[in-house]
Amino acid sequence: MSTTPPVLAAELAQAWADIQRYHPELPDLAAPESLIGESSSACGAELSFERLLHEAVHGIAAARGVRDTSRAGRYHNRRFLAIAEEMGLDHSDEPHASSGFSLVSLNPEAKKRYRPTMERLQRALKAHTAATAADTKRSFRGPAARHGSSGGGVRVKAVCDCGRNVRVVPSVLAQAPIVCGGCMKPFRIPEVALTAAAS
Repeated sequence: MSTTPPVLAAELAQAWADIQRYHPELPDLAAPESLIGESSSACGAELSFERLLHEAVHGIAAARGVRDTSRAGRYHNRRFLAIAEEMGLDHSDEPHASSGFSLVSLNPEAKKRYRPTMERLQRALKAHTAATAADTKRSFRGPAARHGSSGGGVRVKAVCDCGRNVRVVPSVLAQAPIVCGGCMKPFRIPEVALTAAAS
């Protein structure tokens, strides 16, 4: 069993702490492991420091009580963009029709500020990719895992106490809690959804 995922989780947590030094209102990252293995999302195509900073924008929006997305979290609005710009992310084009201002990139000042953090995280990501590739050669992980699905399987709705919801593969949620940025309670899958997914 590879020890790389915990190392990557630790580097993600450290990178998040580096962001918090500049943005103290950013809540703690409850489960860095939840970002590992996600090959796609409404928030970006692959795991990187830029994507982590993007997720931090959502964290600050939640801390401020700002609704920064719509359309089930896919469309990133101008409130998202305003916080992104505060945090060193730019969006040079008009909003995308379906994802809005989701595709943000680091501005030169942020690149300079976070260079050591980005270099550390990049090394951890490379090691994780190499270990994952080696693990894939030694074991059968199923077609969904091989084709980039996070955990493989059907996504079901998980809810939190304040009524927010996310779509998640039950096995991913079983690995570690995913905490709501609004109420700081863990998302849970209602029994009805679990029964439907199993059938």
